[in-house]
Order: sequence, then C-alpha cells, then structure tokens
Amino acid sequence: MFSSRSAGAAAAAGFVLGLPLLSSPALAQADDAQTVVVTATRQATRADAQLSDVTVIERQQIEQAAGRTLAELLSQQPGLQYTANGGLGKNSNVFIRGAEARHTLLLVDGMRYGSATSGQPSFDNIPLEAIERIEIVRGPLSSLYGADAAGGVIQVFTRQGRAGLHPNARLTAGSQRYGAAAAGLSFGQGDWTGHVQAQHQHNRGFSATNDKAAFGNHHPDDDGFRQSAISAAFGLRIAGDWRLNARLLRSEGRTELDDGPTADAAADLSSETLGLDVGGSVLPGWHSTLRVARSTDGYDTVQATWPSDLGLFETRQTQFAWDHSVATPLGSLLLLAERLEQQVRKPQTPYEVTGRTIDAVAVGLNGHAGAHTWQASARHDRNSQFGHENTGSLAYGFDFTPQWRAGAALGTSFVAPSFNQLYWPGFGNPALKPERGRNRELSLRWLPSDQHRLQLTAYSNRVRDFIDDGGDAASNRDEARLDGATLAYEGRIAGWAVGAVYDHLRARDETGTPLVRRARHSLKLAADRRFGDWGAGATLSAFSTRRDVTFDSNFDEVPVSLPRHALLDLRAEWAFAPGWSVQARLNNVSDRQYESAYGYNQPGRELYVTLRWAPR
Repeated sequence: MFSSRSAGAAAAAGFVLGLPLLSSPALAQADDAQTVVVTATRQATRADAQLSDVTVIERQQIEQAAGRTLAELLSQQPGLQYTANGGLGKNSNVFIRGAEARHTLLLVDGMRYGSATSGQPSFDNIPLEAIERIEIVRGPLSSLYGADAAGGVIQVFTRQGRAGLHPNARLTAGSQRYGAAAAGLSFGQGDWTGHVQAQHQHNRGFSATNDKAAFGNHHPDDDGFRQSAISAAFGLRIAGDWRLNARLLRSEGRTELDDGPTADAAADLSSETLGLDVGGSVLPGWHSTLRVARSTDGYDTVQATWPSDLGLFETRQTQFAWDHSVATPLGSLLLLAERLEQQVRKPQTPYEVTGRTIDAVAVGLNGHAGAHTWQASARHDRNSQFGHENTGSLAYGFDFTPQWRAGAALGTSFVAPSFNQLYWPGFGNPALKPERGRNRELSLRWLPSDQHRLQLTAYSNRVRDFIDDGGDAASNRDEARLDGATLAYEGRIAGWAVGAVYDHLRARDETGTPLVRRARHSLKLAADRRFGDWGAGATLSAFSTRRDVTFDSNFDEVPVSLPRHALLDLRAEWAFAPGWSVQARLNNVSDRQYESAYGYNQPGRELYVTLRWAPR
C-alpha cells in the first residue's frame, strides 16, 4: 500500500516518464520515485518534485529501435510528430505539440546542437548507438534556455563510464542491404571513469522522392546512407565531490538524395560536440558547475544537378555556463550565467552577418511542501542582433488525494529568426522580428494503483509574430495558435506492460489555416512482455490526414493532403546465453506506402536482426 506522500511521488514519476512505448523497463523505472531528470529545471530533480511534462527514453528502448531514425524514435512519444524527406540520413523535422521544428531546442550533453542557418535541430547524423538516454520536455523553456525553446527541449545524453569493466558489441543486418557494427567499453576504477564507443552503419536505401516531388526533383534511384561515429567520455574525481568531466561525439556521414533526374546528388554530414565541465560543493547545500562546450554542424553538398548548390553550410556554437544550485527553505534555487557564440558559413556569397552572441542570466526555484509542489524560473537574454528579451514560467501542482494530482503552468518564450530567414539572397528579410510565445497548460494525473497510471494534459500556445517562410520573402504573420490535449495511459494487464496515447491537436495560423504536416488526431499503442529468456512486443501508430503544400510551374503554392496511415511494428528478443541476445524487428508489417512530406517516400516493410553482446 502507498502512503499519501509515496503515492503522490509515484504519480509524479509516472507523469515524468510518460508512456513506455518501446519497452516494459520504462514502466518498471517509472515506479521508482527516486528517478532523476535534469532538462526540465537545469538541476538534478527528483521525479516527485517535477511538474513539467517530461518523457525519458532509456538505453534499452533505444536498443530496440533498429532501422528507425532518431526522429522516428522521438515521434513514438506523446505529443510528438515528425516528417522526413526519405529514410536514414535524410532531412527530418520534429514537431512538439504542433510547434514548428525551429521551436524545438536540441541539446547534446547540455550543449546546443543544430543549424543556425536553417534554425532547426539536426537529428539526421546523431547515431543511436552513442545515446544513453533522452529527455523530452514539452512546453516552453525559454525561461531556462533562451531562444528556440518555444515548443520544448530534447536533450540527448551520450553514454558514460561506470565502475568496473563493461564491454559491449553488436551486429545488425536488415532490409535495403542494411548493415551495422558497433563496439564499446565502459570502465572505471577509483577516481576514474570512462567510456568509448564506435559504430558504423550503411544501407542501399530506396528512392527518397516519387513523381509528385516539386520542381521536378524526382530521380528514381536508390538513395543510401553511410555513417561512422565515435563517442567518448571521461571523468575524474578531483577532491571531495568535485569532478572533472570531458565528452566527445563525432559523426560523419554521406547521404544520397534527389534534386533532379540528371545527377546522383549527395551530401556529406558532419556532427561534433565537445564538452568540459567541473563541479562540486562550495558549501553544504551549494553545488557549483562551470561548463564550456562547442558544437559543429556541417552539411556539404558534394554532387548536385545545379552546380550553384554545391558547398558547405556550417554552424559552430560555443557555450560557456556557470550555474549554482543552492538549497533554501523554499526549495532548490538555480542561479545561472551563460554566454553563447554562434558562427555560420554558406557556400558562394557569405551572409550579410555571419555571427551573433547571446549573454544571459537566469534564476529558478523548485520546491514542495506536503501536497504542494511549485516551479518558477525567469531569464534575461541580450542578443547582439535583437537586443534584450525577458522570459518566465510558473507551475503549481496539488495532490488533493493520494491518487490524484492537478497541475497548472504558464510560460513565455521567444525564437530568434535564422540566418537564412534574415539574409538569404532574394528571400531573407533583415527586418524580421523574433517570434514570441505564451503557453498555458493544465494537467490531471490519476494513480489508482501501482499497476496503472492515467494522465490528461491540455495546452494552449500562442506564438506572436509567427514567421512565414512561404512566398517571395520571409515575413512576420500575426500569430500561430497551437491548442491540444494528450491522454496517456500506462499499466500492466495480464502480465503485459501496455501503453496508449491519444493526441488531439489544432495547429493553425491566424486565418484558421492548418499548419502543414501536422495530424489533428494521432493514436499510439504499445504492448511488451517477458517470457523468461524471451521477450515480445508490438507498437501501433496511427495518424489522421494532414495538410501540406507543393508548388506549380510558376512556383506558387498549391495545397495538397497527406492521407491518413497506420503503422504496425513487431519485435522479439531471445537472451540465449549470459550476456548474449538476438533481437528481431519487423517494421511496417503491412508494407504501408505513406508520406510524411508530400513527394517524399518512407520505408516499406523492413526486417532487422541484431546480435548483441553485453556481459554484466
């Protein structure tokens, strides 16, 4: 039986981790009220003190995603949808609660990662094998992270070292002549820990486009992808609880794509993040951390139908941060000072402006007492291009019975225009204003027992000065309106860990026209079970029709519709010896032909088999 406090804690933990769409271990973990999340408050916060709408994807879930991209893996979670211009390695976007792709902030071990030219996160070259866990926070977090976090934040944590010696290896073969190999070692002794991981994957692919692609871009060839990556992490205890940590992720890939029938177009992708931090206790109850990090995102078109398209787009971001977490009678107090430097380059004619700096200070407070839980934060940014911006957030939760919790939250955000939107020749508009958002959210969570959880979240987000990328030049519109609700269930029924999510979304501009590529209705179901050394599971994802646009011969927009579709994935695992397992995954069982972007193909039925070795 639960006490009042433990029931509220477990309810919060289930709310934090969300639906275990990929594997039952997520459900088991959700029962642990000691679960710690970082992204939602920029502090290590216990799940039972958390009010933000957060999901954690753990390593075992990631291992079961053979053949899926990072964007596809994310889209299986509540409130998220994605689009992709083909398969592995092709440009993809993730929408959190219907917000634009540029309204999502992507972090890798706390470092901003993405393209400041397009203004979007770069998911396409981050290898799943390097990831230990992922935290998804829905709702605006500009009050902690500044620009771009209007829809939410996705943080990728790379694999870390631990005490002892822990090797791992895997081999995967699959459809489209897919092959992958990876190996790594986690180690630690005394004051040292470390981890190194290397991986390579490749596939022949399929044609990224079909004959509906705009501008005559269709080329009926196979568009493959190959990628090699390495990640490393090292930690050293200096004195007391003071530690020095260093992290590296480097990934290089080549993706084939379609830009017309006369060339086998291809681009080289390069991703790199480097981070160094030192932190520890200054006084009892006062923890301080100093961080410096750099990320580089490159997209180099090496072959194309149009020679003017050749060349390297690159974003380099350098980040300095000094934060303090101080225990107070009202809760944990966060004090933050941060500086971000962004530099960009494009082929041929450079941008009119090629860099900007953002200096910021922020404060946050997270606490609870009895049935009451609260979170608040405020941030001031000084942007070298757009001047001063102030953002804030406030959330409150009340456990009015041991089984029920109600919550409410308010938050503001802003998104700075990208360099393409500002300065692209013939399209950019240097007079663009930042987008500014205001979000309201209500939630209700029910924990009738330790076997079942139910959560309802409703939200309303208004984005003023919404930037319209269509037409002859980028321009600010009046606003975008993002209203919706998510109903999520997770539990155990007859030995099965099951989950279900229904999302209702109305994403539209001020005229009521739906924003492109967002489904109003989506349903995601999952079931997993262990049978001794065997495991089995299934995931079903269904999406309603979506609006999109294409272009006629005069380059005018033409509205089109993307048909509704449903996808069923099956998976099985056999642990045939200590430390050894074989996994099989059958994606898109019915071989459904569908599009997430008009004129771009998505994978049909695919089979992947993985042999994995990971002795304990």
